[in-house]
Amino acid sequence: MATASNSWAHTAQIPHHLSTTSSTSSSSSLLNMSFTKRSVALNRNRTVTTAHSALQSPSVLNFPKQPYHQQVITKEATSSPSAKPKTATTTQQPPHWNFLQRAASTALDMLEGALVSRESRSPLPKTADPRVQIAGNFAPVPEQPVRHSLPVSGTIPECISGVYVRNGANPLHEPVAGHHFFDGDGMVHAVSINDGAASYACRFTETQRLVQEREIGRPVFPKAIGELHGHSGIARLALFYARGALGLVDPSHGIGVANAGLVYFNDRLLAMSEDDMPYQVRIKPSGDLETVGRYDFENQLGSTMIAHPKVDPVSSHLHTLSYDVVKKPYLKYFQFSADGEKSPDVEIPLAAPTMMHDFAITENFVVIPDQQVVFKLQEMITGGSPVIYDQNKKSRFGILAKNATNAADIIWVESPDTFCFHLWNAWEEPESDEVVVIGSCMTPADSIFNECDESLKSVLSEIRLNLKTGESKRRPIISEEADHVNLEAGMVNRNLLGRKTRYAYLAIAEPWPKVSGFAKVDLFTGEVKKHIYGDRKFGGEPFFLPSSSTGEEDEGYILSFVHDEKTWKSELQIVNAVSLKVEATVTLPSRVPYGFHGTFIDSKALKNQA
Repeated sequence: MATASNSWAHTAQIPHHLSTTSSTSSSSSLLNMSFTKRSVALNRNRTVTTAHSALQSPSVLNFPKQPYHQQVITKEATSSPSAKPKTATTTQQPPHWNFLQRAASTALDMLEGALVSRESRSPLPKTADPRVQIAGNFAPVPEQPVRHSLPVSGTIPECISGVYVRNGANPLHEPVAGHHFFDGDGMVHAVSINDGAASYACRFTETQRLVQEREIGRPVFPKAIGELHGHSGIARLALFYARGALGLVDPSHGIGVANAGLVYFNDRLLAMSEDDMPYQVRIKPSGDLETVGRYDFENQLGSTMIAHPKVDPVSSHLHTLSYDVVKKPYLKYFQFSADGEKSPDVEIPLAAPTMMHDFAITENFVVIPDQQVVFKLQEMITGGSPVIYDQNKKSRFGILAKNATNAADIIWVESPDTFCFHLWNAWEEPESDEVVVIGSCMTPADSIFNECDESLKSVLSEIRLNLKTGESKRRPIISEEADHVNLEAGMVNRNLLGRKTRYAYLAIAEPWPKVSGFAKVDLFTGEVKKHIYGDRKFGGEPFFLPSSSTGEEDEGYILSFVHDEKTWKSELQIVNAVSLKVEATVTLPSRVPYGFHGTFIDSKALKNQA
């Protein structure tokens, strides 16, 4: 286990003394409400980073036996080895608060303490238990300033020059109640490569949520999945609204964590989660990271954006969705031109708010999944989760022209009992009037959010949508049941996104939710070639970096962070995508938690960074 410093984030496995009976939820748009009183001082120039991590972690993780100390990551903990950690048990009252605000804060803290005490009488579900969700290498780490001249085993290919960045969830403060892995604050991990040499840094993305909670000294924004469930979720919302009305917090500048996706677009690196606008993160010449701020595309964006926008490799346009769980329109589609000009919103008609984590593009269309995991906020009133699997709803895909100005011509094709958390690619086959969608179909559909007894299964699938007949066909790409493997998190060659591709590179999510390696899958034949990281070594999303824009589809390299649970050391592996042989390994100076999604920015693009 890593050596401990003066931050709670160095504790790899965290016991938890709080619990609740309610199931989990996912509706951070509930917090998107403005308040008239605002007296919270916000520092918009602070610098930070984001990270991303793998999926929910069930009981395969071991619980620690060491005593637990409520500590937080502070900037002092990052820069000063002698600094003492702050505790989450004491609320820091900012000096600009007046007497009424201080008194109200104390009273609300007492109410929250009573709520926590009540919750502790019953066990938490695994999907909201911090002992499960942020145990082992899912646990957070402190920021690391840039470290240069890292040890490299093997030879880094000459064509790799730039920065590999990966996002992840990394809670600044230890949870005081329920916590889902998706709830953590965003942190970006960056490996810069130049002339065969490598450096590393990781920084929080300085969201407005993080800035305010750092000033207050503990978590006060409700956690969308870990806390907003049942009657206790309603109570937490009431506490949050009360703090907002009194000027103790200010949600008007965003409530998101920016911990999921990363995209480099219009000379900007954007960190995203679907509960807020993107945050721009700048890569410094030294390889370090800093947060520029919340990015609204020059006052053009007035809503949230999902964490998986798609950049068309031909037009360089960025296509994306925005969904709302409270009010209509529940879903909107829009795009940005290569120079960042936004199109008008296209409202997509939905009967109810729906979980819309990802979508796909083809050469001419966007493919929108309207699936059976939906938001029903009224379920909280009866003690349940607002994120549910609606067995009475039929899953379907909407096919909409990329340049549509309204949804009048959208074509809906039903695909029964289909839930894809991620879609890897899609393309058109005009000879059969079909759009082909490649995705990983999950069962049970809501198991990431709600505890269930059935084991999760993620099947790489081909879904054919006939635009003339309105019929669909779905088949597993790996046809033999004996060869089944859970495949989640990955990509195709992004130079061919929206066009017919032969190969996909996907994380082997076994033992769930850890990632023991990655698979190179032939989407035409179903052939699977595997790269396994090794004994007690686990990673995350494999990132495919093509060696050129003109070579064969699979000419390139796979980049992935890998953690050794025996030595508690982390590394970046660079694997030849044709032979699946390791070309180089970069030994990292500190632990990298399991994360979510990443991207690569080449050196030429970085020269034009805004």
